[in-house]
Amino acid sequence: MIKTESLTKAYNGKKAVNRLDLEIAEGDIFGFLGPNGAGKSTTILMLVGMVEPTEGKCFINDIEVARNPLKVKEIIGYLPEDVGFYGNMSAEQNLDYFARFYNMDAHDRNARIEELLGLVQLDGVSQKVGGYSRGMMQRLGLAQALLNDPKVLFLDEPTANLDPESVFQYRKLITQLSEAGTTIFVSSHILSEVSKVCKTLGIISQGKLIARGTLEELKNDFGRVKAENRRIIVETIEQLPEIRHEAIINVEYDKTKRRAIIEAKSDIRDYVSTLLFEKGVRIREMRMEEPTLEDVFLSVYQR
Repeated sequence: MIKTESLTKAYNGKKAVNRLDLEIAEGDIFGFLGPNGAGKSTTILMLVGMVEPTEGKCFINDIEVARNPLKVKEIIGYLPEDVGFYGNMSAEQNLDYFARFYNMDAHDRNARIEELLGLVQLDGVSQKVGGYSRGMMQRLGLAQALLNDPKVLFLDEPTANLDPESVFQYRKLITQLSEAGTTIFVSSHILSEVSKVCKTLGIISQGKLIARGTLEELKNDFGRVKAENRRIIVETIEQLPEIRHEAIINVEYDKTKRRAIIEAKSDIRDYVSTLLFEKGVRIREMRMEEPTLEDVFLSVYQR
């Protein structure tokens, strides 16, 4: 559904995106990650036909974007990082204005706008958009991106200004759209949020894709890179004895000495379990802490 071939964009001789090769399947929720200046927004602008590549090609549903930008815009939706609307108009008036670009008749426009305003919880809001909070503006931007029932949806920092309830509704909506076959491309700095909704991930640095896969695949890669680090959490009913093992790097006990975080070079849970059994200490919980997306992200950059 989304494909790039050696996609490159240079500004004044400096490559913001450098020979990017991507292929994203229909119905996928793809998380595009990277620090400021990595090339995320430039990539999106090329994919939505707002910036022309210096080299390479990008395709949406087998349509080459640079050659057919208007045809591509008929099947995509786009929520930019800094969404903007006419402040002296209501939400309905703004959406009606944009809906006319898709040649929707009055009846279809009104029905779709009513549906979308309910979806983003802005139905019944009569004030002009100029008086909206940033979160309300963001939700209206999502409604605008969905006006044409797009096959591919591009979201640049979609949850940046949303409150927790709106974030929950966003997750639910994105999941429903994906299940219905919509392909979703999400660029975000909020790694914890990306990990909750995205099926596959790509990490970009200095315009180059440096990692790609599911979260589990990237965690496995992280595990190989950081194989010396295992964090084991153990909580007991009685006080913990001193835990010693050649693989242990560090042990942190809490004040009660009934909980410890063990950092070790390998998985020593069997040893800890046997030691505590022999000491007559009952285990309430013992688990190995899984790497988070933040851990993966930092590991990939350090590598």
